[in-house]
Amino acid sequence: MPPAISAFQAAYIGIEVLIALVSVPGNVLVIWAVKVNQALRDATFCFIVSLAVADVAVGALVIPLAILINIGPRTYFHTCLMVACPVLILTQSSILALLAIAVDRYLRVKIPLRYKTVVTPRRAVVAIAGCWILSFVVGLTPLFGWNRLGEAQRAWAANGSGGEPVIKCEFEKVISMEYMVYFNFFVWVLPPLLLMVLIYLEVFYLIRRQLGKKVSASSGDPQKYYGKELKIAKSLALILFLFALSWLPLHILNCITLFCPSCRKPSILMYIAIFLTHGNSAMNPIVYAFRIQKFRVTFLKIWNDHFRCQPTPPVDEDPPEEAPHD
Repeated sequence: MPPAISAFQAAYIGIEVLIALVSVPGNVLVIWAVKVNQALRDATFCFIVSLAVADVAVGALVIPLAILINIGPRTYFHTCLMVACPVLILTQSSILALLAIAVDRYLRVKIPLRYKTVVTPRRAVVAIAGCWILSFVVGLTPLFGWNRLGEAQRAWAANGSGGEPVIKCEFEKVISMEYMVYFNFFVWVLPPLLLMVLIYLEVFYLIRRQLGKKVSASSGDPQKYYGKELKIAKSLALILFLFALSWLPLHILNCITLFCPSCRKPSILMYIAIFLTHGNSAMNPIVYAFRIQKFRVTFLKIWNDHFRCQPTPPVDEDPPEEAPHD
């Protein structure tokens, strides 16, 4: 017989479903926009698509699994472990996509003349594939043995039972806090976030320095080029800020769980932290729509063409931006 759902759980499920209903269509729209608008085909937007794919998976896969875990069914240990791992994979994929975006924007302002020969479509695809492979390795590490199976087996044996332990499926019952803090947070979340902050600080410094230079006759309009770069960099830095704001509270709570086992954590704080992590997947399309004109125009075109049945003229694709001459 399935466990009864309390009013609090019903509210939790309702909020999670609402987040999923915003996240999935919003990020599908991002992928669709890149597909239909040739002007959104450079490396940065390829990495944005990778980020959007991870966010679609959060809404379509992770949130349903989180609801299942919240209800707390009794399952075999490894079944519960497989339910818990997708969020680790997708979080890592998002972090690595954000890092790739930051490096890409740095190269655009650091070596504008050689950028297109260094960052080719093939290399961008290889980078995206590498990010996903690494994300699977990091996210599936608990399945390779770094988990709480030993504790579950001892508790199971103490009850006089044999075979694989059957547990109430909860994230903290299968995922080791040592893994979450020492490996996931201290190695694969915090250092990339700090590196991205340094990269964006350098990007803003380089852009401001270029904008401060006097324009020469043969400069290839650097004011326009670096002005566009500044606007896009600000938008992408905002995406990074929202990601950090959404994920750091949960990781801080994990640190408290590990380093202060006797400390009491109000359950409402844990729920807020979980909502923030899932809600982050719904934020990015909103930022793109309000902050990046190419996305905004393409979103409106898709809406008019496919939902209002009022075809609009083709998207005005910007000519390739001319890199400034030295």
